Amino acid sequence: MAKAAKVQYQCDQCGATYPKWAGQCSDCGAWNSLSEARVAPPSKRPVGYAGESGDVTVRKLSEVGAETQSRINTGISELNRVLGTGLVEGSVVLLGGDPGIGKSTLLIQMLAMLAASHPVLYVSGEESAEQIGLRARRLGLDAGDLGLLTETSIERVLALASSAKPRIMVVDSIQTMYTEMIQSAPGGVAQVRESTAQLVRFAKQTGTCVILVGHVTKEGNLAGPRVLEHMVDTVLYFEGEAGSQFRLIRTMKNRFGAVNELGLFAMTDQGLKPVTNPSAIFLSRHEEPVSGSAILVTREGSRPLLVEVQALVDSSPLSNPRRVSLGLEQNRLSMLLAVLHRHAGVGMYDQDVYVNVVGGVRITETAADLPVLLSVLSSFRDRPLSRHLAAFGEVGLSGEIRPVPNGEERIREAVKHGFTRILVPSANKPKSSFDGVEIVPVQRLSEAISHTE
Repeated sequence: MAKAAKVQYQCDQCGATYPKWAGQCSDCGAWNSLSEARVAPPSKRPVGYAGESGDVTVRKLSEVGAETQSRINTGISELNRVLGTGLVEGSVVLLGGDPGIGKSTLLIQMLAMLAASHPVLYVSGEESAEQIGLRARRLGLDAGDLGLLTETSIERVLALASSAKPRIMVVDSIQTMYTEMIQSAPGGVAQVRESTAQLVRFAKQTGTCVILVGHVTKEGNLAGPRVLEHMVDTVLYFEGEAGSQFRLIRTMKNRFGAVNELGLFAMTDQGLKPVTNPSAIFLSRHEEPVSGSAILVTREGSRPLLVEVQALVDSSPLSNPRRVSLGLEQNRLSMLLAVLHRHAGVGMYDQDVYVNVVGGVRITETAADLPVLLSVLSSFRDRPLSRHLAAFGEVGLSGEIRPVPNGEERIREAVKHGFTRILVPSANKPKSSFDGVEIVPVQRLSEAISHTE
């Protein structure tokens, strides 16, 4: 009599396994995340995960060749930027984003450009070949040489890819793929992890660049176990507001380039078009000076950006005034308001404070501290700042203005867009001068406020 398959329960968030169901995962603390999975009998696992095959021996680092990784130009400038000047042969890229944000559109555009010079393969587990063809025709793409495969079995995909020998392969999406080595349903933790492992092994051994499309959860994180992000070489997040035509791609991990790079695209009827001058989009040139607006010189990856920070301060009817920030960390806003009260004598304890970064950009660096406080103070006093003023700098708890990296590059970006007065930390004062531009170095918050009055 055949032995019944063993049943266990697996966490959809972290991949931990349990012999019986429970309401909460004891490893990661997630609720209602355990799902049933059947355990297949043990099978022989393939070797050579990192590209080695045959007899593997220990080698010294001095014996390993240091050849430069060859890169493939995608034909899309902003995509090259976030990837680190292009696709690396044998690399695995994970692209995540909300449904309908443009992941498949961008990848179809890229493959259509590369199909003329490289063998490419688009593997779809969600759409039929007719749907993909309709999209390509709607975008006006010349994709006659693009290889297309609609399959969800990872063994079948790899067998066909081995015979087609593509240089770039897109898998849309990894959650639809399944392997016959595991008995659970597609989309489960074990299926996603094993399917990705086989694709990574294939990429390293054949030199094929593999791009995986990943679903995201309601919180905006990539669905599946976090180990998925550790297995791939590059992790990209597609971001964008529902009502905005602009889309952002942010690099969260890159083994071949800088992280936190930002690529900006505009969604048009012809697909996604790269935006080469994002500062011009994030700046709102008001016809007349308005209160509560300050210009921040920030830096995303290797690119300086000019972004407008807007603030609205209004008397609060509540015992606990509201502190709302979009694009900035809310706890840091509360801390900056306390510094403003302690070291500048301006209290916001009876005021609602709303801060917004124009364009949907998320600012994570501390260089935004000084512009945020200047915009809040401008709204509170109803006094507009100069239209030709830009600023950057970190504000410490003792009221000092601390330096930030790459100060001179930020100043050049502001000068390029016509700003003639720039507030900078004293330690970021440039050694050379700029014609027609007043660089104002400040050491204390009170000093910075006095230069705006």
